[in-house]
Amino acid sequence: LNTAAKSFLNAVGASSGPLYATAFMRGAAAVKGKTTLAGADFIALFQAMAQGIQDRGKAEIGEKTMVDAWLPAAQAAAAAHASGKTLSESLAAALQAAERGAEATKEMIAAKGRSSRLGERSLGHMDPGAASAVTVIGAMRKSLG
Repeated sequence: LNTAAKSFLNAVGASSGPLYATAFMRGAAAVKGKTTLAGADFIALFQAMAQGIQDRGKAEIGEKTMVDAWLPAAQAAAAAHASGKTLSESLAAALQAAERGAEATKEMIAAKGRSSRLGERSLGHMDPGAASAVTVIGAMRKSLG
């Protein structure tokens, strides 16, 4: 995960690189020392990633950022796991929540990031960071579920 963090930091421009780098570093810290991950470990990793993105970007839900997808996804994954769902089912719930969160950004005016410079012109368009969250969470779901 730390290697992934460095790769994102070095290869991805704009704010997404540092945000995802922080996410992967926080995820790695959440499971430090573990050689295998149980479902609960992965949920903790996933929550740490979402929290890292929020902490680094200082964004809240409703500001038209990737946080609008990541936080609901982390909450949905944790709730599904707590209710006895499998990791695959928990990640499916996370992906659905991320998709809903990303879709909701179309109805928001960007308050953070590059899109905030567009003001009302950002209305009607999905936040690119939220769209990237759906892609990343979907890849996690596909590879682990």
